Amino acid sequence: MCTADGRVFGSVAEALRMANATMDYLNGPDGAALDAAACGPVLRSLGEIQAKFTAAHASVLARFDAADAHDSDGYGTSASWLDAMANMTRPDAKAEVRQMRLLRDHPALADALAAGDISKSWAMAIAGWTKKLPAELRAETITILVQAAEAGAALDDLRTIAGIALEKWRASRPDADDDGFDDRYVQVGTTFGGAGVIRGNLTPECAAAVQVVLEALDKKAATADARTEGQRFHDALQQGCELLIRAKMVPDRAGADTHVAVHIPFPQLRQHPGAAEAEEVWLRGTAGEPGYLTGKDAEAAACDAVAEPVVTAHADMRVVDKIIALALAAAGITLDSADAGQAGGGEAGDRDETGPDHRGTGGGGRHDHALGDDPDGDSHGDGSGGSRAGYPSWGTGGQARGAPTAQAASRARSRARERFTPGAMQALRYAIARLAIDFVSGPAGLAGWLRTTLLAPPYSTPSLPLDIGYSDSIPASIRRAVQLRDRGCAWPRCGRPAAWCDVHHLQHKADGGKTSVANCVLLCQFHHDVCIHRLGWRLVLHPDGTTTAYGPDGQVLHSHSPPTLRAG
Repeated sequence: MCTADGRVFGSVAEALRMANATMDYLNGPDGAALDAAACGPVLRSLGEIQAKFTAAHASVLARFDAADAHDSDGYGTSASWLDAMANMTRPDAKAEVRQMRLLRDHPALADALAAGDISKSWAMAIAGWTKKLPAELRAETITILVQAAEAGAALDDLRTIAGIALEKWRASRPDADDDGFDDRYVQVGTTFGGAGVIRGNLTPECAAAVQVVLEALDKKAATADARTEGQRFHDALQQGCELLIRAKMVPDRAGADTHVAVHIPFPQLRQHPGAAEAEEVWLRGTAGEPGYLTGKDAEAAACDAVAEPVVTAHADMRVVDKIIALALAAAGITLDSADAGQAGGGEAGDRDETGPDHRGTGGGGRHDHALGDDPDGDSHGDGSGGSRAGYPSWGTGGQARGAPTAQAASRARSRARERFTPGAMQALRYAIARLAIDFVSGPAGLAGWLRTTLLAPPYSTPSLPLDIGYSDSIPASIRRAVQLRDRGCAWPRCGRPAAWCDVHHLQHKADGGKTSVANCVLLCQFHHDVCIHRLGWRLVLHPDGTTTAYGPDGQVLHSHSPPTLRAG
């Protein structure tokens, strides 16, 4: 396949389509049928392709990074863009950027990869051997190593050449003390369940100090102590850190005790003994008014800590759909796509029988708050209600008051469906969800009532306000609640830790925005200061805790998959 001017491809898109077709062939049945004896040459060819792919990826990424093209999608760095838009993990995204910069700064290495003269593995080895050399000498040494590799030198020969260059450079600096000080680092990462991983490269002084502390605290507690040496070192590290905290030798904390947020799932709280009676008392009183450690780990941490109870819950939008259906049932409007007047009077009710006396206004035993034939009122399990557009369809019962004939009922259903489009339905669901959240939360809400009524101290302390109207500052209670909900930057697919974030008012205080949990989110410095306040992006927090960012040029980013419109 060639163009008129002799080029193999007419465009980058055409070349990518051919590359995808090539991989599809190799991953398909024809590739699987390859004889084992022929796999060796194929693997060598794939290694050459991998080298060329590495060079091409780095070249495109370098142009993308140089133009700051990531900004237009709402991401401050190329690494964060790769993480969010190219489905990479954060460490892999950062590694790709480092590799791109290495090849950009050393064109001899990039050219050798692009030509397939050296493998990606050899290129990264050459980069590792020469990383301690000064920039000018490193570029010259890399060029020599690449030329030697192209001439047929073995990997051991290349390693020897790099070693000689490094030793000559060290010999030229007799007074230099290369103790690895510039290579020092420690990283602490969090994995599943709050567990952590520590990686690092310690200087001799730091290594000696750590070794002294661990050896002093890792003694066996008793003869029956069955901990391994590694487990004793782990416990010694924890004990050493706790001793520093208790001795008030950690400046930022000033010796304060560990702060523990005790998560109390709202559904579990409702199942607590006596909850039903407490709910009834709260509901009656409200009607008359105007207007993450668990188990032994949590027990050990909370023993000598400042405990703070936090009631948590999951936003189940199916419950919201039932609330909407009950409200509309009183008006004779049903969530049923069928013609109720021609349904033959069969029962299609919501068999959980919620609502006053669980009676509808239709005849033949029909419940007018019906959600279809599904007993839970949700035939898809996602709150879609089984309509053709992925949302419940809307109509009126054929025997309802105000619709004496099937023809009138059909016309009423048509008008209802025109009004309740999928977009209108989603807006209504979110509006009802916000009201439901207001109903159960806050100092006078059901969650606070159940917690203070059913639980013993310290979990029954008075509730703190989570909405204080206009305020020049953000109270600690609201800040902690926002941190517990978001856990990090709430911008879609960002995920920077909470320690890097500011609390942002979704509706600015100058525009009358309240200082409340519902109006505040965590945003990192880039997404807060640059995207929101300089580039004109807008962030929306949904009742279920997900977010959507809208850019000034029509960009839309979701922290979640958009609603799926499925056929019923």
